[in-house]
Amino acid sequence: MIDVQNQKDYRNLAIDKVGVKDIRYPITVKDKVKKKQRTVASINMYVNLPKSYKGTHMSRFVEILSEYRHQISIENLPHILEEMKKRLKAASAHMEVSFPYFIEKEAPVSKTSGLMEYFCTFKGTLNHGMDLIVGLKIPINTLCPCSKEISKHGAHNQRGQVSLELRFQRFIWIEDIIKLVEECASSEVYSILKRADEKFVTERAYENPMFVEDVVREVALRLDGDENITWFTVETENFESIHNHSAYAFIERRKS
Repeated sequence: MIDVQNQKDYRNLAIDKVGVKDIRYPITVKDKVKKKQRTVASINMYVNLPKSYKGTHMSRFVEILSEYRHQISIENLPHILEEMKKRLKAASAHMEVSFPYFIEKEAPVSKTSGLMEYFCTFKGTLNHGMDLIVGLKIPINTLCPCSKEISKHGAHNQRGQVSLELRFQRFIWIEDIIKLVEECASSEVYSILKRADEKFVTERAYENPMFVEDVVREVALRLDGDENITWFTVETENFESIHNHSAYAFIERRKS
């Protein structure tokens, strides 16, 4: 049969990224406590396309994904990218794997256990060298220092979200990064709270007021002190409870 994709293209334009996007796919990822965790990912896979070729072979992306579906991890991403380059005869390959990750978390007083959901992304690019990034979105709780200072009774608090992207030298556990971030907030977020837990969380936040600026600085300081992290971005967004807007802060660092 005629291979249309391999036919010549005469418009003299190379394409930086071509491939498949938003593939919903069951995968297995590493879990620090349970060894493995099954989840469902949204996956993007791309390669470059030289100017002389009409198209790429889309089915090959899905074939590669099928072969590696039980081995999707930040450690295996380089092997998958190498296979993409080889099979598609490309000079560069890119892959993004986004998925919900669940951790069983106990309430602080009652120890009632429930599942907390976090959103994770693995990004890999293989060009002249390998570039790997782990991304995480972590819910937090903050209490406003200004509100506490000026109010006779109480202070307003709100849920927020810390979003991270990290480059690193050695393997890192998702759980360790989540713990680092949660320790930098006014209080953690839990899936199940009994009355004793709610009292604890409320009072904990009241005793630890933090602006969005405080959170992003605390996280950045912790990451800056980790020699394994070579580059990071950290952004914090508070979904304000008494304002019609969100509060936002962002820091990027490339460590020498």
